[in-house]
Amino acid sequence: MIKIAVTAVPEDGKANAAVIKLLAKAWQLRKSDMHIVRGSTDRNKTLLIEGDGRALQTSLTTYIE
Repeated sequence: MIKIAVTAVPEDGKANAAVIKLLAKAWQLRKSDMHIVRGSTDRNKTLLIEGDGRALQTSLTTYIE
């Protein structure tokens, strides 16, 4: 679990897009490889990140508990 904050307003998916943009930039991933699969209208979200699982686990270990 990670905690982030964005300044985008939570209407018309703007906040969700800002979350994906922020994480994609920080993790050096493509935005198109990240999808919100649960919690699109909630404060808590579950993301699906497409790609090589082992490589993602190695590169994201410092961010995820």
